[in-house]
Amino acid sequence: MTREQRRLAAVAAVDVVGYSRLMGRDESGTLACLREHRKQRFEPTLVRHGGRLVKLTGDGALVEFASAVDALGAAIEFQQAMAEANRDQSEDTAIVFRIGLHLGDLIVDGDDLYGDGVNVAARLEAEAPPGGIIISGNVNDAVVGRLRATFEDMGRLQLKNIERPVQAFGVGWDPADWRTPSAATPSPAAPTADAPLALPDKPSIAVLPFTNMSGDPEQEYFADGMVEDITTALSRSKSLFVIARNSSFTYKGKAVDIKQVGRELGVRYVLEGSVRKSGNRVRITGQLIDAATGNHLWADRFDSQLEEIFDLQDRVTASVVGAISPKLEQAEIERSRRKPTESLQAYDYYFRALACIYRYTRESNVEALKFTQIANEFDPEFAASYALGAGTLMARKTFGWSVDAAQETREAQRLAGRALELGKDDPWVIAVAGQTLTYFVGQFEEGAALLSRAISLDPNLAIARTWNGWTHVYLGDVEAAIEQFQVALRLSPADPRIFMSQTGMAYAHFLAGRYEDGSSWATIAIRQQPNFLRAHLIMMACHAMAGRGKEAQQECELAMRIDPTMRISQIKDGTPLRPEDIDKLAAALRIASMPE
Repeated sequence: MTREQRRLAAVAAVDVVGYSRLMGRDESGTLACLREHRKQRFEPTLVRHGGRLVKLTGDGALVEFASAVDALGAAIEFQQAMAEANRDQSEDTAIVFRIGLHLGDLIVDGDDLYGDGVNVAARLEAEAPPGGIIISGNVNDAVVGRLRATFEDMGRLQLKNIERPVQAFGVGWDPADWRTPSAATPSPAAPTADAPLALPDKPSIAVLPFTNMSGDPEQEYFADGMVEDITTALSRSKSLFVIARNSSFTYKGKAVDIKQVGRELGVRYVLEGSVRKSGNRVRITGQLIDAATGNHLWADRFDSQLEEIFDLQDRVTASVVGAISPKLEQAEIERSRRKPTESLQAYDYYFRALACIYRYTRESNVEALKFTQIANEFDPEFAASYALGAGTLMARKTFGWSVDAAQETREAQRLAGRALELGKDDPWVIAVAGQTLTYFVGQFEEGAALLSRAISLDPNLAIARTWNGWTHVYLGDVEAAIEQFQVALRLSPADPRIFMSQTGMAYAHFLAGRYEDGSSWATIAIRQQPNFLRAHLIMMACHAMAGRGKEAQQECELAMRIDPTMRISQIKDGTPLRPEDIDKLAAALRIASMPE
């Protein structure tokens, strides 16, 4: 008997208020308007907050989120977008939603969800006012102090067909804090939610997550690793524009419309496929699709022994490039071919580490570092694994998870140095070494030189662009920083780490004296990652310098709830700016009433 699969997740139940009345008045118009709201507001909001659309229910939807913060952030943003869309609509014709949120245990059946968690969310939705949101006590406990919202205690509600009373809270928010990205007024380069991205001036492609066909959920990391390597091989071709892995992986586990993917990521081609690993055999199937037309340009199946996995990846990569354009220089692909390690055990643990680090939790960070260490025990000359180890320590410092900062700095330097020694021509390794020098050691010029070299070797390496942007911020070269952040945002427009570039844009505009632009970018970054303290710091600094002292103090209070130990004297440890820029930032933070 198959054991029932369960998981803990946040669930949003969404429904249209008075749907039957609207349909009775104008059936075709209501359907057309509902589809437009889904396309222009609902679906982009889910993408930005990592939501998975479980199913549509006529006039409603059921959505799963990995965290309660993401779920509530998406719910508020969507309701605010609908309020703005309905501003000039009459009450008789406006489509208005209500939303219920619950954090609970779910039963997983294929792509569908069942169980108490779903039922509670649906019943809370029925209690929500038009245009409003009601959350359970579990959600409130998880989000309080982490989002710009207020919570009204509604007591314990007796919900239909739910045996026990459920603690509920009504959600309120200030519209100024939740302007949708398309309605915000940042600098001209700031992203908008709904406008399709312009196609680059060369062939562009996104590699979507491959389906794991092995029948074993534990092999998911292996399928993801295959996509990681194929994406890396493609990105090394200067003849291609390749979307970064982190943006492509926001579509993992979702039924996707290829044309929509093309619009959202701004690419002409999409590669999708599957991986089946059984014993010592591996099979990859792939199909290349023209995102503008939906036409299939190429499809093939590749089989090999596990020992020949690198040759298999090369065959897939070369076939994709050949299908896109026979005129593309195959020399670029030949140059990108490399065996990162001769040890399949090391390769396997490297994949496991990648799967962990992209979860961005304290626990998964520890596990990722452990897996890189095991990989290097199997192969002491595996450069990428040393680099990934240094990368985990960077993430540890960035998110405030450090245990022994001095020891971790020394270890990051050791790992990055060893990686660079072994992988002098690997753009990812070079980029990690450059970021280690700037972020951990303060050697900005040397780090910038390495990052520039990495970008020269792989112009599509989005994280190198982000790190290079921050290095220019540290050096005070704000226009160069903005240019690099803009490229990173275009290469990976749906990246879960996009808040790093957005926050960098806020710092660059602050240093340039463009405080309103800085505030707008910080607002977008905080919406993506509410606990990123760098974004809160620059938000309060921009408010302070723009003459909005009260708002700066409110932002400081919110940041201090996230980290009560935060002090002005610690700024340089997290953001190593020039002395004059530190002084400017510190002066702004004093206006915001941050403790010394």
